[in-house]
Amino acid sequence: MLIVKALHVALVVAWFAGLFYLPRIYVNLAMVPPESIAERERLLLMAGKLYRFMTPLGGLALIFGLWLWLGYGFSGGWLHAKLALVVLLVSYHGHCGMLLKAFRAGGVQRSHVWFRVYNELPVLVLFAVVFLVVLKPF
Repeated sequence: MLIVKALHVALVVAWFAGLFYLPRIYVNLAMVPPESIAERERLLLMAGKLYRFMTPLGGLALIFGLWLWLGYGFSGGWLHAKLALVVLLVSYHGHCGMLLKAFRAGGVQRSHVWFRVYNELPVLVLFAVVFLVVLKPF
């Protein structure tokens, strides 16, 4: 079971790297002047590749997390809270994909400031999850 736990943690770390960096690309996309077509296309290419890379990592992290849940059992309010945060992260991941489609279609009207704030959400969730898992406060 320790191998499963180690794989889960490593996959979560890799998934979070994508969750941290993809919105940062969106910050840059929101700042691209309309006449900079090559820069926009390069950033869209980077964002697309990152999203396609991080999606299976997130899926595998969820699979290994489910394996741990089934192996150790479901107990404690802290785990309910953690699962709620995981649902939030999966939703955030999906929203990042929707934003990528909108950027490709040229329909994103949000400012780079909005994306800078948006970029911080996974950091806050990461802190909350780590504290829940380590401290098991309830």
